[in-house]
Amino acid sequence: MARYIFVAGGVMSGIGKGITTASIGRILKSRGFRVTAIKIDPYVNVDAGTMNPIEHGEVFVTGDGTECDQDVGNYERFIDEDLSTANYITTGRVYQSVINRERNLEYGGKCVEVVPHIPEEVIRRIKQANHRADFILIEIGGTVGEYQNSLFLEAARMMRLASSRDVLFILVSYLPVPSMIGEMKSKPTQQAVRWLNMAGIQPDIIIARSVVAIDEPRKQKISTFCNLSKEDVISAPDIKSIYEVPINFEKDHLGERILKKFKVKKGGNANLQDWQRLIRIIKTAQKPVKIGIVGKYFETGKFTLMDSYISVIEAVKHAAWANKRAPQITWLSSENYEENAGSLKELQQYDGIIVPGGFGGRGVEGKIKAIEFCRTNKIPYLGLCFGMQLAVIEFARNVCGIKNAQSAEFAKKDDALVIDVMPEQKALIAEKKYGGTMRLGDYKCQLKTKTKSFQAYKISNIIERHRHRYEVNNDYRDVLEKNGMVVAGVNPERDLVEIVELPSHPFFVASQFHPEFKSRPLRPHPLFREFIKAAMNER
Repeated sequence: MARYIFVAGGVMSGIGKGITTASIGRILKSRGFRVTAIKIDPYVNVDAGTMNPIEHGEVFVTGDGTECDQDVGNYERFIDEDLSTANYITTGRVYQSVINRERNLEYGGKCVEVVPHIPEEVIRRIKQANHRADFILIEIGGTVGEYQNSLFLEAARMMRLASSRDVLFILVSYLPVPSMIGEMKSKPTQQAVRWLNMAGIQPDIIIARSVVAIDEPRKQKISTFCNLSKEDVISAPDIKSIYEVPINFEKDHLGERILKKFKVKKGGNANLQDWQRLIRIIKTAQKPVKIGIVGKYFETGKFTLMDSYISVIEAVKHAAWANKRAPQITWLSSENYEENAGSLKELQQYDGIIVPGGFGGRGVEGKIKAIEFCRTNKIPYLGLCFGMQLAVIEFARNVCGIKNAQSAEFAKKDDALVIDVMPEQKALIAEKKYGGTMRLGDYKCQLKTKTKSFQAYKISNIIERHRHRYEVNNDYRDVLEKNGMVVAGVNPERDLVEIVELPSHPFFVASQFHPEFKSRPLRPHPLFREFIKAAMNER
């Protein structure tokens, strides 16, 4: 029988529910249990594919092609399991399913109501994601007390009522330390627990997030006013790396507390030795490797956000740590290069440059200039999806002499479409069918031997995850290859270009797929690993 652990948030969002959920998964897996995780997003969006990355963060893609919240990526990285569409639930998906079932007369003529039919559909989806797991972790997005969460909390309450032995509630709550007071305050967490109580739920464990570790007086106060044992208040201070979180949780014996509450006697001690070795490298690596990421989804007002490219960032870190280097990542605005071409010289400060995925024409010419600078100045370059398409455009313009080379995504009437929309996508765009219609998820790629890509993977046939509508136009492949660009990988079913590289360059590799989605902290992705090696050599 599977056991269910719900993780909800208190006080404010962005305090680490996703990392908490992923870390608990890692702890339980290290004890020999089978684990899976579900993210519940309270948005009416059917999936994350139509959400603005600056507002919502990165759109993560699973192997089966689901566009989902970035926390699903955290789950995959921590528990080292490939998840699927069953591991992602949104309000939109739930309501869409209930309405479709009602239209198909699957409710047998009943009046279909928000309660209980919506929570029942949530429960059905949670149980559908079992995958023969011993523990199913369910993160409820947002914070308790929000209207959007109420139906998901109701589903959790109903599951607890049906089988109290198999359901556990964890609240991740923030304890502020106001600078003008200098004391950690527990009152906001007490209020969050009351909101949860009003939903009919009593938390079994509270994760106490704060800038510093929670002390004994605060633990006792939360225990008294929130109606749980002091041992069930787990300290979660700010730390240098998210990968330290499972180790920190085990200092407060979180794994033991969870198993005790479920009355589970089996399961050995947490085997986190490989995780501890990783933490030692993270803490002791001193030689830096400086990587610049040229993008446009990280500026919002006066703030710089990392969430739009979180999988890229983590993949760089994984590869740097595997090479015992300290990653230093800098955000570089492509729009700045459009306005001030002289600023391109700053790229020489970096050991390697990445142009990640993206959409739309804003900042494109700046990215193309940055790619040209990397190509001509022999700076290691890794292009991802959009970064691959723009590398092809730059090469076509400046090496092949096709001055009007462009992508169909933002081309003018007489431009040469070296990057064109995929045939099946043209009809979808014409009909304005945008949601969930791109080339998504796992597709095969056959690598050409004697290429840097083949040297990285060490095998000829690979499978990688995709998210795009546009592709290299095969009508231009001959001219690209005659001028020195190597098509290092193709999709065998449709002969689509998957990887290009320049053999005369120290490292100039670009992929149509997103290798960052499959990178793991203990198993860095081959392309990122070799990119970092090249960056180290150039330095």
